[in-house]
Amino acid sequence: MLQGRKILLVIGGGIAAYKCLDLIRRLAERGASVTPVLTAAAQEFVTPLSVAALSGQKVYTDLFDLTDEAEMGHIQLSRAADLVVVAPATADLLAKMAGGHANDLATTLLMATDKPILVAPAMNVRMWDHPATQRNVATLKNDGIAFVGPNDGHMACGEFGAGRMAEPLEIVTAIDMALSDGPLKGKHIIVTSGPTHEPIDPVRYIANRSSGVQGTAIATALATLGADVTFITGPADAPRPQGVRVVEVETAHEMLEAVQKALPADAAVFAAAVADWRMAKAMDSKIKKDGTGAVPVLEFAENPDILKTVSQMKIGRPALVVGFAAETDDVIANATAKRLRKGCDWIVANDVSPETGIMGGAENAVTLITEEGQESWPRSGKTEVAERLARRIAEAL
Repeated sequence: MLQGRKILLVIGGGIAAYKCLDLIRRLAERGASVTPVLTAAAQEFVTPLSVAALSGQKVYTDLFDLTDEAEMGHIQLSRAADLVVVAPATADLLAKMAGGHANDLATTLLMATDKPILVAPAMNVRMWDHPATQRNVATLKNDGIAFVGPNDGHMACGEFGAGRMAEPLEIVTAIDMALSDGPLKGKHIIVTSGPTHEPIDPVRYIANRSSGVQGTAIATALATLGADVTFITGPADAPRPQGVRVVEVETAHEMLEAVQKALPADAAVFAAAVADWRMAKAMDSKIKKDGTGAVPVLEFAENPDILKTVSQMKIGRPALVVGFAAETDDVIANATAKRLRKGCDWIVANDVSPETGIMGGAENAVTLITEEGQESWPRSGKTEVAERLARRIAEAL
């Protein structure tokens, strides 16, 4: 899919810049053409000569190069590519992008381009977690800039945590998604995933069992078909999908708010295992045993029904709303009733009885229930289930 694609690669000044040499090689193997731009700091980590040798292209470094400006100009350079990739995107470079700075060739290109931008952040974990960086990231995401990574891992500084740049093949996948001209190109799809955690006290919570694997697979499959995906996830164990907009939440109320904020959308897939109940009033302090054998009484309240809320919207309802029904008894009957009760278009029903091994497993066996009827799919890997569902969504939209 990358054959003949033109990538403008802005290499930032971090130790992770060395990975860009492999990234260039991987892109070239897939037929892409890479035009490199090095910041002044990047040249402290990789040389223009090595980048030029791997890319087979001239390396651009200077905003005020008279020859380059006469022959091409930074404006044209910024618009000649299909995609602009920034890797590594340092904290400084992200801050300049968020602030609209244009004081060197790289930032000027990023301001002048009319092409989509994908960034791969890389920095110390404390720099990544810093409120200023997180504000800048939020600003850039709101501006429509796509992110890949960062990952958790050991860093050159000796610390461990979020901030390690995504691996070259991960970035290649994200580039592939960003340039996808699949059947869902131009469609915005919301996917919810994982459990919600409803606090009882500061150390305990109510939750449903959910690894988030199926939701991640669905988001990835939709993005591969060209969709612009907003992925809203509770505290799941599964890695977050690459090449999509990720929103982290904890409670059902937070998930509903995130879904409403993400609208409008062409479709919504509600794969999250949202807790049906929460504490009417969560305790501020840990509930402790008093030695008398008395059992605390927990008063519950019903959580908002996200699927029903979106399905029954009068204005701004997605054209296709897909729910999930994880059942242990009378799977088809209960799922069919749920579709009618909630008002959604499709329900993906699956049997999560302990003997099936589906809950938390690598496989799934589902029945797709629509207004026209039902169809049972053979048991297969969750990736295969996601890809089949994504294709059906593409056909419906």
